Amino acid sequence: MMRSLPAFASFTAGLRYLLAVLALATLAGCSTTSDYDETAGWSAGRLYAAAKESQAEGNWDTAVKMLEKLEARYPYGRFAQQAQIELAYVYWKSGEPGSALAAADRFIKLHPNHPAVDYAYYLKGLINFNEDLGLVAHLSNQDLTERDPKAAREAFESFKELVERFPKSKYAADSIKRMNYLVNALASLEVHVARYYMKRGAYIAAANRAQVAVETYPQAPAIEEALYILYLAYDKLGMEDLRDDADRVLRKNFPESRFYSTGIERKTPWWQLW
Repeated sequence: MMRSLPAFASFTAGLRYLLAVLALATLAGCSTTSDYDETAGWSAGRLYAAAKESQAEGNWDTAVKMLEKLEARYPYGRFAQQAQIELAYVYWKSGEPGSALAAADRFIKLHPNHPAVDYAYYLKGLINFNEDLGLVAHLSNQDLTERDPKAAREAFESFKELVERFPKSKYAADSIKRMNYLVNALASLEVHVARYYMKRGAYIAAANRAQVAVETYPQAPAIEEALYILYLAYDKLGMEDLRDDADRVLRKNFPESRFYSTGIERKTPWWQLW
C-alpha cells in the first residue's frame, strides 16, 4: 500500500493536467468561433455582390456591414469608390441620416470629378428633404412654430448646387421640382409663424415674420396670406399708411383674394402643400 501512494498521486496530478488542457482547448474553441468572420478572404467583387444582394432584400444593416468591410479591406479602386457612394444611400435607408450625409460629403470631397458626384448632391438633398418634411405628417400634434427649418434650407442648397453645377444631370428636373416645393414650404412656415403671433395678439412679431416671407420668397403662393397678415397686423397697430400699402399690394396681385372673406383661419396644416 505504501508503494501505491506515489503512483496514485502521479495519476491524480496527470488527470488534473489533462482536465486543465481540455478546459483551455474548450475556451480557445469558443473564442475562435465567436471571432469567426465568414467573409475573411472574400474578394472586393464578392463583398460588393453580397452588399447588393442585401440591398435588394431590404437588409440594410447587412448591406452597411458588407460595404464597410469592402472599403476597409480594399480602399482603392472601382469597388471602393462605389462602396463609398452606396454607403450614403444605405445609411439613409437604415435610418442613419447623419451617417448618410457624412458619407455623401466625404464622397464629394474625395471624388469631386467623379461621374456620380451629381448623385451625391441629389442624395444629400433627399436626405434633408425627407428629414424635415417627409416625417412631419407623423408629427401633426407638434407645435410647428417650434420646428427648425434648417434641414429644409440645407436640402434646398443641395438641390440648387446640383442644378447649377450639373444642369444636364438626370436628377436636375426632379431637383427643380423639389426646390419649388421647398420655397413654398419655407414661405408657408414663415406665414404659419406670423399667423401664430396674430392669434396671440403679438402684432409686431406677426408683421415682421410676414415681411420676411414677402421679401425672401416673393414668388411663393403663400405670399398672398403673408400680405393679408401684414394688412391685419398694421391695422391692429393703428399704422394706417403701412396698412393701406399692404392692402394695395395685395389687391393688385391678388384681386380676388379669398382672405378678405375667410380670414386667416385654417384647418389644413401648412406643410400639406399638395
